[in-house]
Amino acid sequence: MQVEQLTCNIGAELKGINLADAVHDADLFAEIRTQLLKHRVLFLRDQDISRADHVAFARRFGELEPHPVVGSHPDHPGLVQIYKDPNSPIDRYENAWHTDATWREAPPMGAVLRCVECPPVGGDTMWANMALAYERLPAEVKANIEGLRALHSIEASFGAAMPIEKRLALKALYPDAEHPVVRTHPETGEKVLFVNGFTTHFSNYHTLERVRVGQDFTQGAGALLNYLINQASIPEYQVRWRWKPNSIAIWDNRSTQHYAVMDYPACHRKMERAGVVGGKTF
Repeated sequence: MQVEQLTCNIGAELKGINLADAVHDADLFAEIRTQLLKHRVLFLRDQDISRADHVAFARRFGELEPHPVVGSHPDHPGLVQIYKDPNSPIDRYENAWHTDATWREAPPMGAVLRCVECPPVGGDTMWANMALAYERLPAEVKANIEGLRALHSIEASFGAAMPIEKRLALKALYPDAEHPVVRTHPETGEKVLFVNGFTTHFSNYHTLERVRVGQDFTQGAGALLNYLINQASIPEYQVRWRWKPNSIAIWDNRSTQHYAVMDYPACHRKMERAGVVGGKTF
């Protein structure tokens, strides 16, 4: 296996391997996992593997989870089909910086995404290193957000365009999840900035230390949250991947955000994602 680093801070391309082999080769899978922790997102070309092998490889990381709004392949529960066609509406969630499913109490550990069909040009995906984003925050900001927690909502994102009855039913199944603004990566011990497009507000900002008058809360908290979410947009923290059929991306959802660029004309774009169940944040 050859490892080609793509940027200084995130992303590497793996060459000379077939992911189907890693289903049964423990040493190969262990090396892939090591590289994932190091580079946060891994890319491979020319992976003409079956859906069964896609699912089997992802399950080496852990059990898979379906998505309550986006459907899974009928023969492979947990293999989410992110399919677009010329009549698909504009996507309001992929083309925003986000960490997958932080509206869950236990957000996914990571994901394995395979391109089935894509535009001839456009439709790239970008990832950002949120451990580096935290590391490079000004010291006074780090001090201000220490101990802060925030709420993440499926109702305010996927549910927003639903009729009220469906929206409230979705929220009943997935109540807003509370996570630390700075989480600790369970394997590396790194501190990670953990707010994104699913984050609605801080849950414990309104304290005597931060709030003198109401304006400090109503404007100060929102401005701080927007500032933190926007850290993912800093180019030095990013890598950008151009898709081709049978290309694959594997990412650590605990330390990254991603953004699907919607710059292509109306056409078919078919992606299949196996999301891996994660643990509670701390």
